[in-house]
Amino acid sequence: MASSAGSSKPVKVTIFQQTYTLRTSGDPVELEELAVSLDRLMESIAARTGVNDPAQVAVLAGLHLADRLRALERELAELRRRIEEKSKQFSLLLERVLEPPES
Repeated sequence: MASSAGSSKPVKVTIFQQTYTLRTSGDPVELEELAVSLDRLMESIAARTGVNDPAQVAVLAGLHLADRLRALERELAELRRRIEEKSKQFSLLLERVLEPPES
């Protein structure tokens, strides 16, 4: 959420029973949706673990999100690898199709 001093908008959000006023140069609705998502995650973690300390819950949420990010990065790398492989296959096929016939 990059912001420039002249165009940022304040947005109030509540995360884990704590209200924050944040600034965004982007879409305030998107920031609110992110905050709701984080709040739900932290509430879920607190309910499952019995941990109620906001700092500990935040660390657990951060680890959860880091794990999710790593999984998505691996998935993206695999998709890129498959696209590259298919691209090479299609290029070879196209070269064969476009080759002039041998006389």
